Amino acid sequence: MWQRIQTLYLLLSTVLVGLLFFLNKAVVPAADGIAQEITYTVYTPYLILLIIISLLHLIALTTFRVRVLQMRTAMFAALVTLGLQAWLAVDYFTADPGVVFRVSVLFPLAAIVLDVLAARSILADQLMVESVGRLRSRRKNGR
Repeated sequence: MWQRIQTLYLLLSTVLVGLLFFLNKAVVPAADGIAQEITYTVYTPYLILLIIISLLHLIALTTFRVRVLQMRTAMFAALVTLGLQAWLAVDYFTADPGVVFRVSVLFPLAAIVLDVLAARSILADQLMVESVGRLRSRRKNGR
């Protein structure tokens, strides 16, 4: 399980999304000089999306024996993460000029790339297993 590159991609993606539970999204400067920090978990739709994405990543990490399910789960996680990233982009472009966004806003983008790389590696493994299966069946039948 851990010796496959797709597992490492999925693990890194899971860690990046998991960090969003603890990091700040933005800082809003106040008039009295005290900055207000906005986290991802304050806004309920972000929290729900983060929980869904984390669960999808955990499913993709644990279903390494069923490659097709693992690949589809990784791609679905990438799509849901793309939705989160689009929502964060809308928040960025519609925010007030004084709001300072943190680097953690780009973590979903990195997670999307890692999920797609994992899905490609899983697909390559599945195609290799199928081709070896065809070779074995030909040898077994005497061809």
